[in-house]
Amino acid sequence: MKKAIIYTVVFAAIQILVPYLMNAMLGIISGQQSESPTPNATTIIIGMTAASVVILVLFLYFRWAEVSRSYVRSRPWFALFWCALAAAGAVIPSSWLQEQIPELPNIAEQEFDMILRDRWGYFAVGLLAPVCEELVFRGAILRALLKSMSRHWVAIVVSALLFALIHANPAQMPHAFVIGLLLGWLYYRTDSVVPGVVYHWVNNTIAYVLYNFYPDPSLRLADLFGSERSVAAAVLFSLFILLPALYQLNLRLRKAQ
Repeated sequence: MKKAIIYTVVFAAIQILVPYLMNAMLGIISGQQSESPTPNATTIIIGMTAASVVILVLFLYFRWAEVSRSYVRSRPWFALFWCALAAAGAVIPSSWLQEQIPELPNIAEQEFDMILRDRWGYFAVGLLAPVCEELVFRGAILRALLKSMSRHWVAIVVSALLFALIHANPAQMPHAFVIGLLLGWLYYRTDSVVPGVVYHWVNNTIAYVLYNFYPDPSLRLADLFGSERSVAAAVLFSLFILLPALYQLNLRLRKAQ
């Protein structure tokens, strides 16, 4: 448990400090002399990218997270296909559940709006973030929890809770917690971050694409589909994708020999 907390604190510190330093440096270079330069999409994306790179280098260098090719060498292509399909099938049910709970403050709305509207935002959110977060929260934090806890499901729940809290945005936390549970299960069954990276990548990619098609954050599913009946049909259709995908994953997920 102690290691998991340390890894979480290190991750959070880098996510805060590196973008701040990058923003200050870019402000000096551009001639903006104020102590707190106004961030824009470019500076935010550069800061996020730099933080992700630092985290990856640090966790790999000190071997807090281990990377192995053994899982990929086992050729788990069908399992990875079902990971991607599960991520796609979970989008609408997850959005519907989010709408059923009281609206939570979205303190990062403006920042995410700038990131997701920028084409380079996909590099930070869609590509780097899945690799970085899976390496840390599953490859390091969950791995440490599984070693220190006798019940694997407790370790998965704790890692999902840390994953939700680290987002530091109440509006994102419920979704992050649920996704964290699934990602933790994928890691527990395979001892690999690869399935989680695939799921995470598809989830973030869909979020990025949908935001650029429907940028209004107040848009609800009923506005998108036209009626509550159509929303119910969309949720049902998505469950016919999600549930078989989860069933197939339960059959196919296994540790590399």
